[in-house]
Amino acid sequence: MQYMDKWRAVAAATGPADREAAEDGVRLAYRTAGLAEPERFVWVGSPRAAVTAVRSLTDAGRSVRDEVRTVPWAEERRRVHDALGPAGWTELWGRSGALLWDTTRALAERIRTGAADALAEEAAVLAGVDPEAADAERKAVRLVLLDAVLGQHDAAWLAAFDGRSDRLAGLARVAEHAGWWWPFEKAVVICERPVELHRDEAGRLDRGDGPALAFPDGFALHAWRGMPVPAEFLAGLASLTPERIRGEENAELRRVMLEFYGYDRYLAESDARPVHRDETGVLWRIALADDEDVTMVEVVNSTPEPDGTHKTYWLRVPPATRTAKEGVAWTFGLDAEAYVPVRQT
Repeated sequence: MQYMDKWRAVAAATGPADREAAEDGVRLAYRTAGLAEPERFVWVGSPRAAVTAVRSLTDAGRSVRDEVRTVPWAEERRRVHDALGPAGWTELWGRSGALLWDTTRALAERIRTGAADALAEEAAVLAGVDPEAADAERKAVRLVLLDAVLGQHDAAWLAAFDGRSDRLAGLARVAEHAGWWWPFEKAVVICERPVELHRDEAGRLDRGDGPALAFPDGFALHAWRGMPVPAEFLAGLASLTPERIRGEENAELRRVMLEFYGYDRYLAESDARPVHRDETGVLWRIALADDEDVTMVEVVNSTPEPDGTHKTYWLRVPPATRTAKEGVAWTFGLDAEAYVPVRQT
């Protein structure tokens, strides 16, 4: 669709918000909902800071999220669905919002979890490392975060209505210029956008040398291929050794270490020995304490590179794989007996 590049860019936008444009969008959303414009705007550096700001509001009146976001969205969806019919709506969503839904929803949930964990940890420290206090704070923070209008991270459903709904124009304008926001009768708390966003080819948060997502006030999330990791863990990846990898007790973090270090390098430096060899490649197995074996097939591309060399690839296969051929066949969705390549490339 003609609008998808625009909304894909909105969802991934970083850098300072256009505060004037965002505030104009908020005012339009209020007028469209039949509400008086808010009297003041409270700008904050991140969703984490927004929780504190929302809790600190005085004389802001009640939340008007339902009028501003929930009701217009539901009614516009019903209108377009009725106009297009079930098949037409499914086709529209499949060509628009569905293309962004998984990544934006996962990112929003990761932000909620990160902010809730950070504030819960602070609450636990203030309460003398009280686990009950931390759990209570985590739940309370999530409730505040779930009451946000997601701004740029509402890009998925806004994409489906671009060019089809003037009623959502205010919400769309805020999304194009700012992050999350909380609408109340007399005040609005509104966030800056991230200053950094790093993702892998699957759209997951991913960075090995710093925060994968960072906001201007210092709130940041660290992740490796979508898995949350501590900042200090990433700092130690550059100095990994096979011994350090084997000594890591957390199985998930150990897998991150192996991916970062490289399976082939780990095998070479651990004096590993192959467990099977045939015409398709070499099967290797790495035994890990308190975790399933890492099983890899080493295969050589039969097509030479421009310099005449042949590139080696490593294929991760199920731990129970017994032969190299079985492992290669599994990557094609076949069993070993059915895998009979006519020509290798």
